[in-house]
Amino acid sequence: MNQIPFPVYVGWDSREDIAFQVCRHSITANASIPVSVTPIKQQSLRANDLYIRDADPLAATEFTYTRFFVPYLQNFSGWALFCDCDFLWLGDVAELVTLLDDRFAIMCVHHDHQPKENSKMDDRPQTQYPRKNWSSMVLYNCGHPDNSILTPEVINRETGAFLHRFQWLTDDLIGEIPESWNWLEGWCKKPVSGTPNAIHYTRGGPWFDEWQSVDYAELWNKERDAYEAGVTQTTTP
Repeated sequence: MNQIPFPVYVGWDSREDIAFQVCRHSITANASIPVSVTPIKQQSLRANDLYIRDADPLAATEFTYTRFFVPYLQNFSGWALFCDCDFLWLGDVAELVTLLDDRFAIMCVHHDHQPKENSKMDDRPQTQYPRKNWSSMVLYNCGHPDNSILTPEVINRETGAFLHRFQWLTDDLIGEIPESWNWLEGWCKKPVSGTPNAIHYTRGGPWFDEWQSVDYAELWNKERDAYEAGVTQTTTP
């Protein structure tokens, strides 16, 4: 019997398509189970009248708010993974699936992230707020009754604080997973051996000229080369 692919959604930004492509490639290349990787594109949600928020000058990416559509896009059923596009996956999503616990509405890394930089990526402001980066990689229990609140109407109406701090949930419904699955480059300590399972270039990644010396840049470049080689192979007559 064919296994149903595990749904993975990745935030997509028109300025960082290569980041998304490498993220998707690294997820599928390291997965030992079938996965479906879907970009969340703001323009597509707008074209379908699902996303109608005005532009937010503090929004660092086009998916700042659209990430919260995952349970809705999954018809409020089953589990699904969301991550930002600026991730490089070195671990197997199958290992994450073994951590799923139906007691929780969501599961994520519980960072205490207090960046010292004033800007990130392409000179976007670096903002400080509680539970920063918790929402950058989330396992959604889409069928959990407390997630049924995440309708397009609520996502379009509520504040960034309400959404990014998961204020529709009580704390006991927010499960914790190991830091290695959302390892913040420039903030988290390097592991004594091996590599993190998922590297998050939250400040900026090697696809930007000014971020060529970040940790594990050589691994991101290697994954980019593998992605581009695959594209060349499939498009060459």
